[in-house]
Amino acid sequence: MSDKKRTEIAELGEFGLIDHLTEGFQPKNKSTLKGVGDDAAVIAAGRDDAVVVTTDTLLEGIDFDLTYFPLKHLGYKAVTVGVSDVLAMNAIPEQITISLGVSSKMSVEALKDLYEGIEFACNELGVDLVGGDTSASMTGLVINITAVGRAKRKAITYRSGAQFNDLICITGNLGAAYMGLQLLEREKRVLHDMEHPEPQFKGYEYLLQRYLKPRARKDIIEVLAEEKIVPTSMIDISDGLSSEVLQICKAAKCGARIYLDRIPIAKQTTALAEEMHADPVVAALNGGEEYELLFTVPLAMQEQVMRLGLVDIIGHITRETAGAYLVTPDGSDINLRAQGFKE
Repeated sequence: MSDKKRTEIAELGEFGLIDHLTEGFQPKNKSTLKGVGDDAAVIAAGRDDAVVVTTDTLLEGIDFDLTYFPLKHLGYKAVTVGVSDVLAMNAIPEQITISLGVSSKMSVEALKDLYEGIEFACNELGVDLVGGDTSASMTGLVINITAVGRAKRKAITYRSGAQFNDLICITGNLGAAYMGLQLLEREKRVLHDMEHPEPQFKGYEYLLQRYLKPRARKDIIEVLAEEKIVPTSMIDISDGLSSEVLQICKAAKCGARIYLDRIPIAKQTTALAEEMHADPVVAALNGGEEYELLFTVPLAMQEQVMRLGLVDIIGHITRETAGAYLVTPDGSDINLRAQGFKE
């Protein structure tokens, strides 16, 4: 019997696990400009250009529930998940591949619905579906998406670029996707024994849209390019605001102060949170799956960024020794903590 210590994944957390598994991998090719550790890998494509590549996996029962997730929406969201990481590198997405693990319960018609959602998202974003793979699955539907984009090397934005006194900016609002999921789960529990269930979604349609059909913020990247604004760092909001801020702090070796009263939260998010006796701020900090963009810019760009009308300035970068905190309206500091996965 082996005496080798068994380490549970939960002891490391999601990001600690990634670091542990990849710590021995170092780039061997000059064309690899950035490997593991950012939203996407960066590969040289000529003297001035770069290609960015990223991959994501969505698992039935973990990332989506087909009880209430329409397949067309799921196809659309899968594209958003992949493309958002390309955008977070300040690059324009151009191609995707989709690989599926398909269980016997899926019909051809169901898969056609999935691909109609994929096609709609591709058309909306100007992205080409250029390949993929399909295999059998014993554990439900599995979707793997690889997204490829392109940018000038000097425009590529890494998490590690944040500087002292940079402003922390966020697009859109936070917490809505998480509350949309909570609404769907609540109605599933309440109606699971009913022969003709009639879920109650009235007044919360926006929350459902934010969870079931989130938009990739290509529009933001285009506007930043038009305004000649190159963020110093950027990341997409897939794991929650707290987690993403901490990822930037880790990569850039800095601290951060986020001001609670500046975090944009939609009225429907607050209303449903109150109805469900939850805290909308917790949803905003830890909910994730927003696919909004969190980025930093120099303090000198404050007026230029504010004139865009598309982002909120929610804090600033500090020294690493100052730590990462949420500042409440009364001036209290609360440590930012990443949730990560627990399975």
